[in-house]
Amino acid sequence: MINPKDYYEHGLALHGHKCPAMPMGLRVGAAAMNGLGVERAKDSQLLALVELGDDHCATCFADGVQMITGCTFGKGNIKKLHYGKWGVTLVDVATGRAVRVTPKSEAMLANKQTEFFKEYREKGVPASKVPLDVVEPLVQRVMGAPDDMLLSVGKVFQYRIEHRPHSFSGLVCDECHEMVVEGYARIVGDKKVCIPCQMRLTGAKE
Repeated sequence: MINPKDYYEHGLALHGHKCPAMPMGLRVGAAAMNGLGVERAKDSQLLALVELGDDHCATCFADGVQMITGCTFGKGNIKKLHYGKWGVTLVDVATGRAVRVTPKSEAMLANKQTEFFKEYREKGVPASKVPLDVVEPLVQRVMGAPDDMLLSVGKVFQYRIEHRPHSFSGLVCDECHEMVVEGYARIVGDKKVCIPCQMRLTGAKE
């Protein structure tokens, strides 16, 4: 069984500040791994589909998921679905077995009613500047609550995975002379260029 407490200090070192969202990611990731009976991914054995969006509270959640599952943006085995939610679907790539885990809305709403959010975060105070005596009880509550009070764990189901092998082909952009993966190169006239150079040369927008 994966114990999220074993990963808390590592998660904190990665994340950089104390808050309830990173620990919530640890808890959700651990529950998903235990639901599938899998170990932390050293390579790309697991795929995490995280329902977070951008520019909203508690995106720190993703660092906890990355830390405990071993699904990282560097390895390319974690994807943001941009739903503005905190669900995570974890997939065992070899078998296609998957499980979706979410924090319970009651737990999330209770966190948002605390001093940490009301008196600090919602007023623009960075999480690293919130007094420890304010944030620590909230962190301990997230880390210590029983799974059935904190999380909703779905049933294991089959997930269809599209396998895409890593590309090792690259070239040097004829404009900026920087390396670009071959599949991302573009043709402009008689030149092979990267996407930023293509946009600059053609006046295209992202």
